Amino acid sequence: MDAFLMLLRWLHFLFGITWIGLLYYFNLVQTPFFGETEPAVRSGAIQKLVPRALWWFRWGAMGTVIFGLIYLLIWWWIQLGFAMTPWTVAIFTGGLLGIIMWANVWFVIWPKQKIVIGNAAAMAGGAPANPAAAPAGRRAALASRTNTLFSIPMLFFMGAASHYNLFEEATPGGITGWLVISLIVIFVVEANALIGSQGPTKKPLDSIGGTITAGTILWAVLVAVIMLTLR
Repeated sequence: MDAFLMLLRWLHFLFGITWIGLLYYFNLVQTPFFGETEPAVRSGAIQKLVPRALWWFRWGAMGTVIFGLIYLLIWWWIQLGFAMTPWTVAIFTGGLLGIIMWANVWFVIWPKQKIVIGNAAAMAGGAPANPAAAPAGRRAALASRTNTLFSIPMLFFMGAASHYNLFEEATPGGITGWLVISLIVIFVVEANALIGSQGPTKKPLDSIGGTITAGTILWAVLVAVIMLTLR
């Protein structure tokens, strides 16, 4: 069982590094490059480079979530007897963020990027531009920036589960308060990625600096929620 759990953890890390590494590549490297390059070069990259990167991106997300959930359920059952401990709270907080990020990849980013890729290929063949392509690209970009924002607290809580004791002992009322407040905060941030993607009203996610700042603020808020409800 120890070897099996280690295998699950290793695969979770391996897929997670692939996924988050590509997430940072898209947001820190590719998006600024596309904003500065010529239309012909950008079109070629969208047709040839982006589909390859998105394949590894979405399946990295899938493997991260699958192996992480299997590990979580087995460890929580065998080692903790389904008790709500500091480890459980930290993993649940980070895991919820990770699952929402996975959903953004598969149900927002990938479907919208398929429209963008198809439009680039069609225009290269002489077809007129698809009017749905620009809104689709905007929505995919906003969801990707939201995932970057979420990744900052998500990675903290994944590490804190084994390396930082957020509190000593949970009470039923504290667990309820932590769960309800955390869910509200997280889904308010997620709603920004899903509801209305047009116009210059999505700051701070329109810049990398703003995204990192917002992610740091979300991290501080979620830690404060745990401290206030469970410590």
